[in-house]
Amino acid sequence: MTAVAIDFGTSNTVVSIIEPDTHAPKTLRFEGISRLFKMPGEAGEIVDVPVVPSLVFIKEQGEIIIGERVRSRRLGLLQPQRFFKGFKRDLVADFPSPPRTLDGTNYRAQLVSECFLQTLWQNLQNLQIEPSELIFTVPVGAFERYLDWFRDWGEKMGAARVRFVDESTAAALGYAIQNTDSLVLVVDFGGGTLDLSLVRTDAIDGNKDIFRARVLAKSDAYLGGEDVDMWIVEDYLRQMGSDRESVSEIGWQNLLAIGERLKIQLSKVNEAAESWLDEETFMSYDLSLHRDRLEEILERNQLLEQLREALDEILSAALAKGIKKSEIERVLLVGGSCLIPTVQNLIVSYFGRSRVKLGKPFDAVCHGALALTKVSEVEDYLHHAYAIRLWEPATQTHSYYPLFERGSPYPCKLESPITLQVAQNGQKEIRLDVGELAELTRSEIVYDDAGTISSRKLSRETEYRSLATRHQEVCMAHLEPPGQLKQDRISVWFEVNEQRILLATVIDLLTDRTLVKRGAIAKLK
Repeated sequence: MTAVAIDFGTSNTVVSIIEPDTHAPKTLRFEGISRLFKMPGEAGEIVDVPVVPSLVFIKEQGEIIIGERVRSRRLGLLQPQRFFKGFKRDLVADFPSPPRTLDGTNYRAQLVSECFLQTLWQNLQNLQIEPSELIFTVPVGAFERYLDWFRDWGEKMGAARVRFVDESTAAALGYAIQNTDSLVLVVDFGGGTLDLSLVRTDAIDGNKDIFRARVLAKSDAYLGGEDVDMWIVEDYLRQMGSDRESVSEIGWQNLLAIGERLKIQLSKVNEAAESWLDEETFMSYDLSLHRDRLEEILERNQLLEQLREALDEILSAALAKGIKKSEIERVLLVGGSCLIPTVQNLIVSYFGRSRVKLGKPFDAVCHGALALTKVSEVEDYLHHAYAIRLWEPATQTHSYYPLFERGSPYPCKLESPITLQVAQNGQKEIRLDVGELAELTRSEIVYDDAGTISSRKLSRETEYRSLATRHQEVCMAHLEPPGQLKQDRISVWFEVNEQRILLATVIDLLTDRTLVKRGAIAKLK
């Protein structure tokens, strides 16, 4: 049995397996498409960490090029209309970027992601690796449609088993292999998301090869390193009295690449500079940035404030369970954005330098995901609340009836059924529209007459996101005979089983028939 873990990232993707000889996790290197980052190893030595840049380029003949071949050849700067990045974000966005039509094909985020992963899969097979189990790491705040897409793709590739684990929880499990009976907080700050997990692990009956894990608290925010690159460039353009609209698409991509390089350099030095000559307009761009200025940019765009809120949320949830901040033994920083000194300093100010460790920022998540093969049990909880959306004929509006609150441990079930009526006479079916209630943090950036930025206070909003897709209803109860107004017609029992599957049992109150018996509505995260 070969387990393969895939950490599909906004900026970089990592693929790992367990070495059959050493039983240790190994990050795979793919010829031509992997990029090597030199990082300190656990013993202090410098090691090469292979990652696959999450980049796609579509050639005119439909050939797919991914990873380092795209980055090193600067293909995105030559033909930006055929260049795709950040498609992982669009995969889960409510309002994704519009599709691009190339050679008669509409390339949406789903298709671009599929092109990337299938090319990656082919490279995996070229190494004579046939996965029997796929473990995907996903953001803490991932919604069901994101998981469904991955589950469908994994099954299409022929994997006998597809599993998911939160990215930050995965890194905590990896730490637990070497340090059982521990309480660890992981801060995973990558290119697109910020995820935090507080996890307690303990060995089973003293056996350190098999352990159980309990997720005590989770938090997340939808921001990452790619936002920082954009903010750096926007700050520079404002200083020049310009803006994004005045720069060509090729120019914008070049400036983003420079912003990323400046950010990386500032993880090691206090000041960095880069130059670029736009050969189309003969405009010269000279960018320089100091760490202090970068901190101002991060504070102004409320990145640091959102990080503080995420840390406070974790600590508050832990305290509610009787866990003090002083009891957290280790705080692990993973993800490329944790290399930003300002981010590290903020976290150190919360926990003290002795407990904060920056370990394997690029592959800790993927290695940790493989620890699922040694975990006998993971006690987790629902990160989102779930509700059923109902139509109110009298007011011609929707209302929401809560099913399971955020933080509910599973398995769980409702104490009593929900009774539903039809919305009109002669109705032949009742649609169970179940969805997630998402708590989103938003901030609005405004500029005064002098061009100075001022940010409104962060606010939390709740949005309803149906589990139904364009191709499939969540659940439908068919009525025979048809329903009549003001008549209780069906009762519904909801439950979440041990595998995190939302189930519904539907009973027709008129005929006393069971229309649906523990039918699977959706796989919950």
